[in-house]
This record gives sequence, structure tokens and C-alpha cells, in this order.
Amino acid sequence: MLKVVNLKGETVGSCEVAEWLESATVNSQLVKDYVVALRANARQWSANTKGRSEVNHSTKKPHPQKGQGRSRQGSLAAPQYKGGGRVFGPKPKFDQHIRLNQKERQAVIRALLGEKIRSGHLVVLNDQRMETPKTKVVNDFFNVIGAGRRTLIVGSAPQLHITEEGGEIVSMVQEDATYKNLEASIRNIPDATFRLVQNISGYDILLANDVVVVDRALEELQKWLAKREHLVQTT
Repeated sequence: MLKVVNLKGETVGSCEVAEWLESATVNSQLVKDYVVALRANARQWSANTKGRSEVNHSTKKPHPQKGQGRSRQGSLAAPQYKGGGRVFGPKPKFDQHIRLNQKERQAVIRALLGEKIRSGHLVVLNDQRMETPKTKVVNDFFNVIGAGRRTLIVGSAPQLHITEEGGEIVSMVQEDATYKNLEASIRNIPDATFRLVQNISGYDILLANDVVVVDRALEELQKWLAKREHLVQTT
């Protein structure tokens, strides 16, 4: 059972959460593999440096080979000279993408959310509309509920409404003031992050000390995470 609060931090009710989500656990090695895959896949792998054969530099010898008592040098493009090539510098690598299937991804997110629920660091925000973005309102809300640094807010996606006008089907995306103004309100709050349900990752949950979920977003999360829940073996 999770408590439901409004933007003033007042408890306005409670909601039930699925038992399989509250008690979800997973092997710690899978969490580690998940984080490693996310961080590795975020890299561009595009670093590129030039060796001595690639730099735009003269190939003239800096001084005669013999007769001056100095060590022999072959070219000004050598790495010990200014503007010379780099030794063993980084080059663009082949595809380093680490594959993580959807079942594993959902298992990690389930387990991390379950841990937040059991530790009391997840609250549900009443789906009330904000007329205008107000950073002070959200900041005061964090202070009242005791949210510390690194707070994650999970919002629901805009709703798609399909209507029929003149015999033609018209689809319309309804802009949700809750997530639009809520997202704008936390931009100036340090260490506060806003994510839609479809964009949430286990890394966001892992970094957050407290998680605030809009009540409609909680329904979407449970619906999405329950798709393969019966297929996952936890330890």
C-alpha cells in the first residue's frame, strides 16, 4: 500500500501496488550487467587521433644523421616533436554495442522499483493539473515529503484521443498540463530528474534516492512491467 500525496505534500489517500512489483527481486549480477550495458552503449566510440604517417607535417630530417653529436632523428612528424603524430592513440572502434534483452531490462526495473517501495522511498503524486510552472511549489513539495538529493519524478505520457469528424477519423494528442508544467518546474532544482514512463531506465532509479510517481504513471508502469513478469526467474 502506497500513500498518495498532493503537491502540498498532504496525504490524500492510498493506492495498492501489485504484490509481484512490491516483492520483486533480481540477481545483483544482472543489475551490474544492465548498468554496464547502459553506460557502454552511451559511448560514441568516435575518438580518433593521427599517427606520424597521417599528420600534415614535413618529412624532412630535423638535422643531419651524423657529425653533430646528437641522436639520430628521422622526421619532424615523429611523436617527440611538436605537431608530430601520436603513439598508440585512440582510433574509432567497431560496434561495441552490448545487447540486453527486454526481459532482463524489465526484471531490473521491477527489482529496483520494488526496493524503493519496500524502503519507503517511493510516493505517489495525485494527478492534479498545474496551471503554470512553479519551481517553488515543487521545491516545497520535496521538503514536505522529505525527499533528499537526487529525486526522480515519473510522469505519464500525453493521451492520444481518436475522434471521428465528418466520417473521417481524427487523432489528437492531448497535452497533459501535469507532466508539461511539472517537467518545467523542476528544471532549476539541482539533482531532480523528470522522466516519462516510456523513457525511464533502471539507471535513473538506481541513481535516485527518492522516486515520485504520478498515479496515472504508476498504472502505466505496472501494465508495462507485468507483460513478461511471469517469465522472469528471480533469485
